[in-house]
Amino acid sequence: MAVSGTLIRSNQYFSAFVNTPSPRFNPSCRKQFCLKASAGNTDGEERKLTRKEKDGGWKIEYTVEKPATPLLDTINYPAHMKNLSTQDLKQLAAELRMDIVHSVSQTGGHLSSSLGVVELSVALHHVFSTPDDKIIWDVGHQAYPHKILTGRRSKMHTMRKTSGLAGFPKRDESVHDAFGVGHSSTSISAGLGMAVARDLLGKNNNIISVIGDGAMTAGQAYEAMNNAGYLDSNLIVILNDNKQVSLPTATLDGPATPVGALSSALTKLQASTQFRKLREAAKSITKQIGGQTHEVAAKVDEYARGMINASGSTLFEELGLYYIGPVDGHNVEDLVNILQRVKAMPAPGPVLIHIMTEKGKGYPPAEAAADRMHGVVKFDPPTGKQFKTKSPTLSYTQYFAESLIKEAETDEKIVAIHAAMGGGTGLNYFQKRFPDRCFDVGIAEQHAVTFAAGLAAEGLKPFCAIYSSFLQRGYDQVVHDVDLQKLPVRFAMDRAGLVGADGPTHCGAFDITYMACLPNMVVMAPSDEAELMHMVATAAVIDDRPSCFRFPRGNGIGAVLPAHNKGTPIEIGKGRILMEGSRVAILGYGSIVQQCVGAANMLKTRDISVTVADARFCKPLDTELIKQLTKEHEILITVEEGSIGGFGSHVSHYLSLSGILDGPLKLRAMVLPDRYIDHGAPQDQLEEAGLSSRQISATVLSLLGRPKEALQFA
Repeated sequence: MAVSGTLIRSNQYFSAFVNTPSPRFNPSCRKQFCLKASAGNTDGEERKLTRKEKDGGWKIEYTVEKPATPLLDTINYPAHMKNLSTQDLKQLAAELRMDIVHSVSQTGGHLSSSLGVVELSVALHHVFSTPDDKIIWDVGHQAYPHKILTGRRSKMHTMRKTSGLAGFPKRDESVHDAFGVGHSSTSISAGLGMAVARDLLGKNNNIISVIGDGAMTAGQAYEAMNNAGYLDSNLIVILNDNKQVSLPTATLDGPATPVGALSSALTKLQASTQFRKLREAAKSITKQIGGQTHEVAAKVDEYARGMINASGSTLFEELGLYYIGPVDGHNVEDLVNILQRVKAMPAPGPVLIHIMTEKGKGYPPAEAAADRMHGVVKFDPPTGKQFKTKSPTLSYTQYFAESLIKEAETDEKIVAIHAAMGGGTGLNYFQKRFPDRCFDVGIAEQHAVTFAAGLAAEGLKPFCAIYSSFLQRGYDQVVHDVDLQKLPVRFAMDRAGLVGADGPTHCGAFDITYMACLPNMVVMAPSDEAELMHMVATAAVIDDRPSCFRFPRGNGIGAVLPAHNKGTPIEIGKGRILMEGSRVAILGYGSIVQQCVGAANMLKTRDISVTVADARFCKPLDTELIKQLTKEHEILITVEEGSIGGFGSHVSHYLSLSGILDGPLKLRAMVLPDRYIDHGAPQDQLEEAGLSSRQISATVLSLLGRPKEALQFA
């Protein structure tokens, strides 16, 4: 068997600290363990543990084989890390990094963000004791090392798969996951709530919120810090600064220039006068204890020394947080010592530790990649080459981008806005073509919407491209700043409906409901990629009110595209009939129409001919089409990949008001179930939701009085 991961250490290492072994830990045991760790593998091949000359770090050689991780193999839960020495922790971090690369290479997922916090994860779980102490990972895609260290290593091969581990921390998955996440900038608010609850309940556990510099661009983070400074509860905020305020996919050429003043401000942050007092108190205490502990405080002082300006004020200090940093986020020894000092300090109030990290740290292919291998499919560990399946069609996201570019080529008033999601929304292509007409506002959906409203108020044609689930964060602005004023902002809602591996945090279940209830909003959904291009063109010409269109994650179906990828505007509020039949009509809205067509083809094998119609619009409804379908058919079934209260509700409301429901019509609405659907394969999710072609067919057969046949499809 080939050796899969070789750890190489240097011959000499001079630590800034001298750490004494824990009295509960027998040094001789550690020696025995190290000898065991350097033993050969199962095939007798010797494993080298040679030291590097410069920094004592561990050099990792990645291969396709499962790496040997002798120390990590002994860690099932954080309690098993408490007695490890500094050198052990460094080895553990190296083995953890190897294990993450190996496991993600087999499953795909978020790679570089997890590699960037390996040392931090090790330090946090060494110093603190979860689940009593609470660690809240903002967004959560960096939590793979946390999951491995908290009892889930054996399940990492199920990551993001049906019935497997979630890609984000999830409260009902582990007691070590203090707070469920997936969207950004919530960690400080949640942590503060937990800290106040702790104080009211008379407990003394620690609360740690880990937030990235990207998440710090959202207003909620500042609202939380402002409140934390006022409440003065003990709370540790760790700012994980990897200098990527936008995702590394913001542009086709890699990370975008950081938006706003945040990034430059972080480089100028200075230790507050309050922390100077805190530091002096720590010095006086540790001097009484003695030498080595005093060196720890001296190291903390080194990080803060020279960072105080004339007034002693910083952004975080003004918000009421003690500031410590910047700290090397890949130095386990320093992280452990600083976290121990902060944990031990009696001074009350919130503390912010500013650490500097690198996405993809320790994995050369990720460090070299333009996108840092942020989100990956299965890949080859030695080279980082991803095994991307070739599809005959592009993603809906790319079709949207291509058509928007075509519209912008003939209309210079068209501009595009995204919230730190250039790659996710496809606007990195638009940005490459029109760099002065594409705006990345950071992770700030509220601002994105009102910013777009301002652009529209001055006569421009803004397309605001935000994931369906992320637009929820800016809903008040959609209502108050856009719809109420009838400003022609165009909302392109990507990731509509079920989203597979990303699960319920990213599922676009609610946009039909929350957009179609607005009085002035035009609400559209394409059934395929060609229709999407036509709807981009339609939105471009709607200039007297706001509009929106939703489209799914995944690739197109191979529809015939309009010439030069430039759509033709559709008549507002007009659907179309795709298949003619009798007795039963299926009225689909959005990409689920393809499942309706599939159901019709299945039913043909049982000599049942159904009508399939593509609604296109939820608002305004094509009432003429609906009346035609109800007049010519006994049964009408509406189908949508959205929550209750959406398209089907609008149809039934119209039928009720028009009196059509007073007649013999049988009406059924097929929607997403009234619960959250866990992550999994897209088809598995569709089956669980009851919206597959097979299940639509079963509904038709049941309504036709053929229940036994229906059971064969159910």
